[in-house]
Amino acid sequence: GGRRAGGGPSVAARLAARAGGGAVRVFLVLVALFWLMPSVGLLLSSLRSPAQIAESGWWQVFTRPAQLTFDNYGHLLSNGKVMGSLVTTAAITVPSTVLVVVIGSLAGYAFAWLEFPGRDAWFMVVVGLLVVPVQVALIPVAKLFGAVGLFETTAGVVLFHTAFGLPFAVFLLRNFFAEIPRELLEAARLDGAGELRLFTRVVMPLGGPAIASLGIFQFLWVWNDMLIALIFADSGHPPITVALQQEVRQFGNNIDVLAPGAFLSMVVPLVVFFAFQRQFVSGVMAGAVK
Repeated sequence: GGRRAGGGPSVAARLAARAGGGAVRVFLVLVALFWLMPSVGLLLSSLRSPAQIAESGWWQVFTRPAQLTFDNYGHLLSNGKVMGSLVTTAAITVPSTVLVVVIGSLAGYAFAWLEFPGRDAWFMVVVGLLVVPVQVALIPVAKLFGAVGLFETTAGVVLFHTAFGLPFAVFLLRNFFAEIPRELLEAARLDGAGELRLFTRVVMPLGGPAIASLGIFQFLWVWNDMLIALIFADSGHPPITVALQQEVRQFGNNIDVLAPGAFLSMVVPLVVFFAFQRQFVSGVMAGAVK
């Protein structure tokens, strides 16, 4: 009933296909707007005075745009604790992401293409570590860090995030690198390429989408973390998540600092995601095809 006598799709079938495609686009746009609504609401709230926030919702700016002001961001910039927490968060997130990407890439390549005793058994250990919850390690690691002087230090938080990010990194990159054609690697070896050159010149460029996806996941996880930061970070120089929580606890009505601080802490991961979304989608699609 969907085809004409000549074998092509009927007019009704073409109209149904177009209507279906239009409905899907409208649905996706609505989902995107719904997903962005909290971010937009937080942004507009950060541009309103505390009194206006207390008396009405953020959507009032559409009828009274004169409410918008950057005074709250001036108060935020003058708040040394919150601004220092952003620096602390970056000092934790960037090394944690770089270490996981570098070590995970090297280990993934080794598990995929290097022969060594117990390779498969060690990889199964890595896979088993994926199911270990973070909460199980909090007390033992806290005691260990206390014994070696890493408790309440930025280095300790970086080591914790790196250790718990590596199992997923190794698992993801090993499976991606294993799909690289063996003939390509053998041709590079015949040309005289050693393992290090093979890794940097062949494997890393081909694994760019997967590595970018891993970097985005790790960055978002560490930047938005609060549990590990609350326990292991320096209480005098906490990350932004802990600093905002402390501001709420100590000064429950200082929304002029909390709103812009929360927006800045949220917009950084969004910028990172949108900056690398093409590589992220490429990595996801490559994994799906393989």
